[in-house]
Amino acid sequence: MKLNYKRTLLVGFAFFLISAFWQAYDTIVPLMLTNKFGLDQTWSGVIMSLDNVLALFMLPLFGALSDKKDTRFGKRTPFIVIGAAVAILCFAGLTFADNAQLNKISEGTKQTYWTENYTIENRDYHNITNNTVAEAYTVHDYAAKVYYNKLFNELTVEQQQELENWYNSDELNFDTVYVYSKPNNNTSERYRLCKIENGNMVYADDGAEVTERTTNAYSSLVSDAESQFAKSVTRANWWILLIFIVVLLALLIAMATFRSPAVALMPDVTVKPLRSKANAIINLMGTAGGLLVLVLGMLFGTGAVKNQLMSYTWFVLAVCGIMLAALIVFIFTVKEKRWNNEMLREQKKLDEQEQSVGDEQKEDSEKLSKDKLKSLILILASVALWYTGYNAITSKYSVYALNVLNKDYNTTLMIAQGAAIISYVPVGIIASKIGRKKSILFGIIMLTSAFFGAIFVTAASPSWLLWILFALAGVGWATINVNSFPMVVELSKGSNIGKYTGYYYTASMAAQVITPILSGALMDAFGTMSVLFPYGSIFAAASFVTMLFVKHGDSKPAVPQSKLEMMSGEDD
Repeated sequence: MKLNYKRTLLVGFAFFLISAFWQAYDTIVPLMLTNKFGLDQTWSGVIMSLDNVLALFMLPLFGALSDKKDTRFGKRTPFIVIGAAVAILCFAGLTFADNAQLNKISEGTKQTYWTENYTIENRDYHNITNNTVAEAYTVHDYAAKVYYNKLFNELTVEQQQELENWYNSDELNFDTVYVYSKPNNNTSERYRLCKIENGNMVYADDGAEVTERTTNAYSSLVSDAESQFAKSVTRANWWILLIFIVVLLALLIAMATFRSPAVALMPDVTVKPLRSKANAIINLMGTAGGLLVLVLGMLFGTGAVKNQLMSYTWFVLAVCGIMLAALIVFIFTVKEKRWNNEMLREQKKLDEQEQSVGDEQKEDSEKLSKDKLKSLILILASVALWYTGYNAITSKYSVYALNVLNKDYNTTLMIAQGAAIISYVPVGIIASKIGRKKSILFGIIMLTSAFFGAIFVTAASPSWLLWILFALAGVGWATINVNSFPMVVELSKGSNIGKYTGYYYTASMAAQVITPILSGALMDAFGTMSVLFPYGSIFAAASFVTMLFVKHGDSKPAVPQSKLEMMSGEDD
């Protein structure tokens, strides 16, 4: 018994385009919401959870509908083709609303910034500088100078005097207040730490420590000032945000219509003992799609601090092009109906080797036993817990990386994706030897350890430390993903795989409805994004406990038909 790798790879193109989309969505949409529309982390989390709210009822619904649908193209293919095509169009359309908001921000005048006062929080930078910088500022003329990159001597005499008066007032300690300005030659992208003395800008001495703090302060202070300004633009032009949300809803609905059918296609064409290994290939394809989008992100500079107010049009169109190419390959190569019939014949032979036809018919007519139902509930609870921790990281990391770590999120996520790609196939093989449950438990340990270690990473930490932790997280997540879905569908019958696929995604989406809102609310409540990785660690660790009590869902090893098959490394 041997897995058809070519067939599995072709089926995986559906998951490839899905993952490419979600990688782009999870990284740029939070930046659009916070940087362009000025939403706080709680409201950004609410909007980011919309896809998961829709998925709660749409994934089981369309999974079940695709179980019953029968066309000459198969059960799943029509949903995949139509849903993906609509999603591509909506994703491209989302950039029009984003650009409309960007244009309104660009129309903002210096006078707008000068007359409106905003309060910005910078507790992360306050902690890094050992409390020598205030936890909050009233933006005022400081924001005008920073936002428009103006040196002190470029301000009017009246503005200079107002600036001096403000910094010398009783409300601020002059000696510990820092502002930012570009170097006079304007050749560096780095903003330098400086203060005002006798009407002149005095720059801090250059050095490694100052550079680290300078970069971090730009993210903590200037980004927040820009976000506050964007919020005022949104209040004056609320209809743009409304259009953005409407298009986003259409996009998310389109994605939800075909996700369950796309995932259910793999078990439709793969016999049960080979599904962990096939799922490894599917996940490898998905990770490849996400990795390709991260490469595009680096090329377009989506993760650079200086590009927080960039237009994402060409980046999104490039991602849409990747999705379209994957869809075309899927349409012309996947023969769902024929491959499904071949799988059913092969699975019937395997079933007959294990038990009589009469016993099999009896089992098919029965509901899950009490023990199996308990295992199913525990698996789904584990899925919900590890997604609660993991999705909080993925939905907030692009903002966290820019504002707390001052690092390009694309690089870090690429390392995680690359580690996952390398590990998918070995993990599938290992799972076939030691079992799915044990593999998942090892994966949870790796994921929890990575999140816990990331708690202690700061902007001053070496980049390689973060790379190691994210590589570990990538391997851990791959180990979990390869085995968790097959454990759920292992408990299903051939006729209701789509329904059980819906159960799996309902559990994961229920977690992802709550976690962006909850994690965002905690960040706003504590006034810092530093709660992100402790939050992820706690929920990942909790999933280990529930997974320990699972008793069913591991694959049933089949006896090798020959010594050659025994040595081939396939599922036994």
